[in-house]
Amino acid sequence: MHDLAILFSILGVFLLGAISPGPSFVVVSRIAISGSRADGVMAAIGMGLGGFLFACIAMAGLTAILLQVEWLNLALRLAGGAYLVWLGINIWRAAPEPLEVAETTAGRPGTLWKSLLRGLFVQLSNPKTAIFYASMFAALLPSPTPSWMLFALPPLLFLNEALWYTIVALGFSSRRPRAVYLRSKAWIDRAAGLVVGALGLKLITDSARTSL
Repeated sequence: MHDLAILFSILGVFLLGAISPGPSFVVVSRIAISGSRADGVMAAIGMGLGGFLFACIAMAGLTAILLQVEWLNLALRLAGGAYLVWLGINIWRAAPEPLEVAETTAGRPGTLWKSLLRGLFVQLSNPKTAIFYASMFAALLPSPTPSWMLFALPPLLFLNEALWYTIVALGFSSRRPRAVYLRSKAWIDRAAGLVVGALGLKLITDSARTSL
């Protein structure tokens, strides 16, 4: 019973981390509101897969190595920040373009895979998330950790991330938010591009500052 309480407390901490606003929320909501509901759900699954990979990496102890190898840690942070800046610029540049939104909630296979990969790449673009996973595991996992918990946490954290962002996708793919988006697409896209780009710049500047 004690181990189950620890497991649920870990899941709760990571759920709060997922709920906190960031580029993942912006990207999933934008995909859901500008595409189909299925595209939004696929982006949510991509976020879940990113969480699953980070959990596996943390379990394997690779984030401890990352923290020890400063140049690799810095390189990954800079690359992640650059990707977010590039994504923000693309969103901004596409803001004035008209958008044809289908009434159906089903997406095309090509767009579904693109949405999944977009969600996955955004999740993986921030190495701080990997460090968050490692630090939370170090702080919250019992010692010794039962083997069943080590195997259960990665898929449960996948569900944690995927379910939250599915809720986001379903909410933003409904008719009213989509109508608001279509009326103000240029301004909303520019705001989203600024937010994502600013988060990328912050990641780059924070990483450069800590390396000095």
